[in-house]
Order: sequence, then structure tokens, then C-alpha cells
Amino acid sequence: MRRVASVALAIFLIDQITKLVVVFGLDLRARGEIDVLPPLLNFRMAWNRGVNFGLMSSEGELMRWGLIVLSILIVGWVWHWSAKSAHGPLARISAGVLIGGALGNVVDRVAYGAVADFLNMSCCGFDNPYAFNVADIAIFAGAAGLVLFTGDRGAASGGKPRPKRRKTP
Repeated sequence: MRRVASVALAIFLIDQITKLVVVFGLDLRARGEIDVLPPLLNFRMAWNRGVNFGLMSSEGELMRWGLIVLSILIVGWVWHWSAKSAHGPLARISAGVLIGGALGNVVDRVAYGAVADFLNMSCCGFDNPYAFNVADIAIFAGAAGLVLFTGDRGAASGGKPRPKRRKTP
């Protein structure tokens, strides 16, 4: 569990530091947007009061605290699940990535009432209207990793293959 905790802490710190530097240090809150490497990378300030891409967005406190509680429950479940089961190192890293990202967004909701999103990327004639943050990337990558690196513990999960079970009469 040490691996899960250290990865979660690293992701959480990276997320919070990038938010502090960009949103507050570069004063993106007031500026609204900063073109970094247009159109590939831009900073666009967005306060997300919903889930991904602002879905289920609401100004109400009930939604805010409901999402905080839901996130904490998911973090608790992933922590418990990864502690109880024998998973390979890549699955444990994925669990830590997901936990760190989720906790980063929880802190935003508690501190600011919304998640601070600021990364905006477009390419190849597609103008992406959405902003996201490091925590969002981590949540997606961690969830994908859990899907890819759990289950049959072969080479992908870093574990040993399960022995074949003999059928008993």
C-alpha cells in the first residue's frame, strides 16, 4: 500500500502545484486565458461545478457536497480494494494515480466551491471548447490502468499468471 500512497501523494501535489502556479501565480482567474503554444496548448480558466466537461453542473451546495462525498467514497473503495487484493505493481500505481487525482479535485471543491480547470488543447482543425486539469488526466489514466492491469494477472499487470484450476468431480 506504500506504493499506492506515494503515487497518490505525488499526483495530488503535482495537481495542486500546477493549479496554484497557473490559476493564482499567473493570475489566470483574472486574465481568463493565456495562449501558450496555440492551438496545441492554451490556458483557459473554467470553474467546473459538475463532473467531467461540466456535466450535471449546478450552482447548488447540494451538488457540490454530493460530488465531494461521492469522490471520497470512490477513493475509499479504491483504497480498500487495492489493499485487500493481490494486484501487480501497475495496478497499484493506477490506483494511486486515480486516488491522487480524485483528492486533488475534492480539495478544489472544498476550497473554491468548484474544480479549477485550465488546460485546453486543440489540434488539426478541431477547436476544443473544454478545459481540464492534471487531476482529470490522472482520474482517466488511473481508471484506464485499473481496467487494463487487473483481472487476469499476466504480463500486463506485472503479476504472475494464475494457475489453471482442476475440475473436481
